[in-house]
Amino acid sequence: MKQSLDIASELPTGAPVNLSRRGFLLSSAGVTAGALVLGFGIPVSPARAQQAAEKVAPGTRVPAFLEIRPDNTVRLLSPFVEGGQGVFTAMAQIVGEELDMDPQSFIVENAPAGPDYLVVFGKMRITGGSMSVRTSYDTMRKLGASARQMILQAAAARLDVPVGELDTKPGQVIHAASNRTMNYGDVAGDAMDLPVPAADSVKLRDPSQFRWIRQPVKRLDIADKSTGRAIFGIDCKVDGMLHAAVQHAPRLGMTVGKIRNADQVKGMTGVESVHTLPGAVAVVAERWWNAKRGAEALQVDWVEPGDEQLMKGARNMPADFSTAAFSDRLANETGQGKEAENEGDATGVLKDSKSVVSATYRSQYLHHAQLEPPSTLARFNDDGTLDVWMPNQAPEQYQADIAKQTGLDAAKINIHSPLLGGFFGRHFLYAAANPYPQAIQLAQETKRPIKLIWSREEEFLRDPLRPMAAVRFRGALDDDGMPVAIEAISACEGPSEALSGHDDNKLDPMAVEGLTEKPYAIPNRRIAQVFVENPTQLAYWRSVGNSMNDFLYESFLDEMADKGGKDPYELRMKLLEGNDRLSKLLKTVGDLSGGWKRGPFTAQDGTRRARGVAMASPFGSHTAAIAEVSIRNGEVVVHDVWEVIDPGSIVNPAIIKAQINSATALGLSQVLLEETVYENGEPLARNYDLYPILPPDRMPRVHVQIIESGEKMGGIGEPGLPAIPPAVANAVSTLTGQRIRSMPLKNYQFDS
Repeated sequence: MKQSLDIASELPTGAPVNLSRRGFLLSSAGVTAGALVLGFGIPVSPARAQQAAEKVAPGTRVPAFLEIRPDNTVRLLSPFVEGGQGVFTAMAQIVGEELDMDPQSFIVENAPAGPDYLVVFGKMRITGGSMSVRTSYDTMRKLGASARQMILQAAAARLDVPVGELDTKPGQVIHAASNRTMNYGDVAGDAMDLPVPAADSVKLRDPSQFRWIRQPVKRLDIADKSTGRAIFGIDCKVDGMLHAAVQHAPRLGMTVGKIRNADQVKGMTGVESVHTLPGAVAVVAERWWNAKRGAEALQVDWVEPGDEQLMKGARNMPADFSTAAFSDRLANETGQGKEAENEGDATGVLKDSKSVVSATYRSQYLHHAQLEPPSTLARFNDDGTLDVWMPNQAPEQYQADIAKQTGLDAAKINIHSPLLGGFFGRHFLYAAANPYPQAIQLAQETKRPIKLIWSREEEFLRDPLRPMAAVRFRGALDDDGMPVAIEAISACEGPSEALSGHDDNKLDPMAVEGLTEKPYAIPNRRIAQVFVENPTQLAYWRSVGNSMNDFLYESFLDEMADKGGKDPYELRMKLLEGNDRLSKLLKTVGDLSGGWKRGPFTAQDGTRRARGVAMASPFGSHTAAIAEVSIRNGEVVVHDVWEVIDPGSIVNPAIIKAQINSATALGLSQVLLEETVYENGEPLARNYDLYPILPPDRMPRVHVQIIESGEKMGGIGEPGLPAIPPAVANAVSTLTGQRIRSMPLKNYQFDS
């Protein structure tokens, strides 16, 4: 039976396109019957199709990205997935700037898997690492400029004039000599059939002439999200589909021995079937709620793990695993570690110094805790293809992995990428932590399309975690109290080595980022890692290693300042002498806060307050933050956060400010509240009741300033987070006199 999405009801204009067949878009996009669909829906003529098989540089084949419609709207396939970070709008601004088309006329959708979209450094494609705009900026500008040149060439032929006599204004071609104008949509069909100009032959706008880049262009995704029209993974539907829910083994690695009440559950209302999966059981039903109730009702005899892992890349969870015990183990690890950075003679200076500060700092495991739980909709088609709809940050990675699992050719696997309802690194390829293998197996076994949603409880059970670390610090001070040496030895496992395998001859840079390459002029520095494999599944988390390591380093730097009798803000300013860019950054955040004052001091409302400062340089950008705190009923209150970011150059200042606010919220949630706790191999929290995230009434006022230094463009989505936890912790240490060496602060006792 042929099934298809109800385009009119399920996929309103502007929502991500979830298609059942490669050619199905013809009717929904209003394309003439003679047009050809490449990928999932950009229509071009048969002549252009012949070039599709040729090897082209990613991001250069205009018809794979752009459809300029007769009504003068533009459909753009974005290489990057929209998850609230504003990348659809940024892509429209960049392409629209060079195309000379108002970004508000764009409809942006997620691109399918395919070589055209490997625009991250021209060889890969992920939505993460704050890489989307900064790694594709030049490529997407040239794409827009190439499309404009093609429009001009087509218009010149239509008007029978030399192309050099034509110019454009937004959405229109102008022939000033004859006072004639022509909409882009009138000639777009001809234009898209022309050869794409060589990327190095197109002329880009001078930045002084930008209309939309560097402007606070209104977000393109907000209207649909505000009115309920946006399509997320859990919203996707196809005809004839069934719903599924799962019950996972309480510990990863355990397998299904026996389901004691399978027949009884099969008789429950709406239940179609019961299935055994690797490390889980599933119920398929006509409605998801019936499937969930059935899955929860299953009585399973779980079998302890054997010598073999449940699946490649997964880890068997020990029955006695405790996060508290593991944290203590990390803190007590000995050894000098493998060096990631060694400048000067930190070991010798520390040995001979009269004044040495020593402390061990710790970070905690964290869940991603995104609001949309993971889901997958899988359907096998009569033509031998497989359609998979799922939240993801790397379509090609999933396509390749599903090809291995199913034996299908990758070209027959269609990956659809709906909007992400939060992600923070959650939707990469993690063994045993994604529902797509389960959905595909259930679709094979039932011969029906299957939509599987993990309940919140199942997600908290299988969510891979932000790594835990313990760092042994030593710092040496000279006779004037200035730091002259620092050593940091981190006992941890990085997320990349956890996923790809540890190599004794290499370091995972993400394990030590935020400890290495700090800009402070401390002449003798030694940073090292003692590798300790974690029993848990590890993952990337927003700002990755910087999320914990900048807290650890910047807090210890304050401790060194106290030991040397230095103000921490003034100490940083001294250590940045000669670094004009970061000196300006630090001075600007001080000015933004109304002038640095550490405290403690009494505020106008009578509360006793203090401020903390911290800096971070992640993902090519630089940030400085100041936080002001008080204590109320033993709980930390953050009143204001001031943060300044220097990303070099920018696309949309409104998006940058929104991202700083977002990163501040997550950074505060981490330092104040969030912690993943395991006892007896199982997480204590299976929902937000025991894993609280920052509530709205604890969100402070956030003051943001952007510095455009003109340096190489850096990232935006993640850089705003790492400086927030240490700024808060340093403020609390100043206010209470109690040194903060771990997160979250809810584990500390404070006097009001």
